Amino acid sequence: MSAVNTDYSTMVRRCLLTFKPFRIFVAGIGFFSLCFLMTSLGGQFSAKRPGDTPFTMRAEVLGGPESRGVLRKISDMLEVIMKRMDTLSKLGNTTTDSHRLDELSSALDRIQPIGLVERIQAIAQNMSDMAVKVEQILQRSLDGATGQCEVPKDPHYPDCPSKVDWMRARWTSDPCYAFYGVDGSDCSFLIYLSEVEWFCPPLTWRNQTTTPTHKPFPKKQAAFRSDIGALLEQVGTGKESLSFMKRRMRRLAAQWASAARRLDDSLRSQWREQKRILVHVGFLTEESGDVFSPKVLKGGPLGEMVQWADILTALHILGHNLKISVSLKELQGFLGVPPGRGSCPLTGPLPFDLIYTDYHGLQQMRQHMGLSLRKYKCHIRVIDTFGTEPAYNHEDYATLHGYRTNWGYWNLNCRQYMTMFRHQAARYGTHLSPSLRAPAGLQTHLDSITFLITCPIYS
Repeated sequence: MSAVNTDYSTMVRRCLLTFKPFRIFVAGIGFFSLCFLMTSLGGQFSAKRPGDTPFTMRAEVLGGPESRGVLRKISDMLEVIMKRMDTLSKLGNTTTDSHRLDELSSALDRIQPIGLVERIQAIAQNMSDMAVKVEQILQRSLDGATGQCEVPKDPHYPDCPSKVDWMRARWTSDPCYAFYGVDGSDCSFLIYLSEVEWFCPPLTWRNQTTTPTHKPFPKKQAAFRSDIGALLEQVGTGKESLSFMKRRMRRLAAQWASAARRLDDSLRSQWREQKRILVHVGFLTEESGDVFSPKVLKGGPLGEMVQWADILTALHILGHNLKISVSLKELQGFLGVPPGRGSCPLTGPLPFDLIYTDYHGLQQMRQHMGLSLRKYKCHIRVIDTFGTEPAYNHEDYATLHGYRTNWGYWNLNCRQYMTMFRHQAARYGTHLSPSLRAPAGLQTHLDSITFLITCPIYS
């Protein structure tokens, strides 16, 4: 019996020695195949290069299932190799060869990548997302080929064909078009011109429920304020002109509070709606040069800063919700300007009831609001220190006679201009700031601002 066991043990050792080179060869082939495949996949699934096209992306998507199948096969092969090595090690665990097999098994355990299944699932998800995007592009192309995206000739939208032609030639001139989904196809042009802008009729095959509906902002009651501490913090620091304005606010704070109490008594606690107001001081922005701040302490012009300080204080005392902007970045953030060069409308409805600005700010809004400036023009109040003659305000007349300047041809209602001279605002339709010398003018200032905030500009 012992002779039989000896022969059996000798046969097992010979088998192990005979198959040792084969096992090492198989394990090596599996290891290098896995390394090669992961290296190739790392290059394939890296970030898309700028020169790649949708057709290159399509080829990678089609290769996704095959790559996942190869990875699955290699993983299965490694598992089979591991199981076989475990079986061989159990047959001769007292021999030197079994010890070497254990070392080889542990080495393969270290070689096998951690989280291979999770990586494969992530790659599969990326491929699925890319396939959906490519499918959408192909669907848009098919829609255009079947006639769904033919340019309509609607008499109610006479500018639609010319706008589509312009988009075909210039849609890459501003990144904001791509932000709104324009991709160069006629379908995307018509969707943009009918849903973002308003030059083309709504498309019947579009799901109109996808268009977001914005709920109106809730109305709140405005309450008079006597403390200007929150306003001073909101004005900020960093510019000498802002420091000058804050010093004036502090100096006249008690008189503003007294004027607010008298106005409250005259209104007999009448309900007033709290307005959402953006105050954009354009001449203090770096983009306009900010030529006033360095000259505040050198005898420079202070009239504009006096006017802005009084307007800010009056709006705060009246209890309205203020946002103050002294930079182009703040203006873009408050208005909801889409990324790009300003050719597109705002990303949503205007979040303010009124906008107080000057000619510098008006120019900046025209550059960054697109067609939204025309849509919301009646919400703007322009701080015009000395006033604008009607000839300069009228666009056609100013253009015909060569009066087009940064201060004219805006076609605004005369009540949208605010000068610093004292007159009866309600009678003449011009909002006027208080006298620079007479504190009694603060009461008239509050009265006129209250009238213009509650009275519509365009009837």
